[in-house]
Parts: sequence; C-alpha cells; structure tokens
Amino acid sequence: MVLGLVTTKDPTLEPTDDLKRRIDAASSILPLDQLALSPQCGFSSNFRGNRVNVDDQRRKLSLIVQVAEGIWGTA
Repeated sequence: MVLGLVTTKDPTLEPTDDLKRRIDAASSILPLDQLALSPQCGFSSNFRGNRVNVDDQRRKLSLIVQVAEGIWGTA
C-alpha cells in the first residue's frame, strides 16, 4: 500500500515525526514491507494555483527519501 502522506498542495514540509507516526500506525494493519511512502499525488497541479515551486518539490521529495531510508533502510 502506498501512503500518500506528503501534500503537493502546500510548500510546508510535513514534520518527520508525524510521517513516522502515521507509517507506524499503518504498520499495525499491514507489515512494513507492504507499505511505501509517497506524495499524495503528482506535482503537476502546481501549474494552476498551488504555491509549490520546483525547490519546494525537491525538498518534499528529499523528505520522503529521508523518512523512507530511516524506516526501510537504503537499497
């Protein structure tokens, strides 16, 4: 199951602890090896009115990588 916990609609980064807590809650339903973290949807919607620029997108994707590596380790 892919957990779309990182919003693409707002440039504010989600707190790392909040993401980890929500992944931990999901792991009570499915094992961690069946879970993944991602943005809630693609970033293409920023073209029409969302305040998320390219640097914000990079920061959001870096956050996802950082949290995922902390939970699942590196490949």
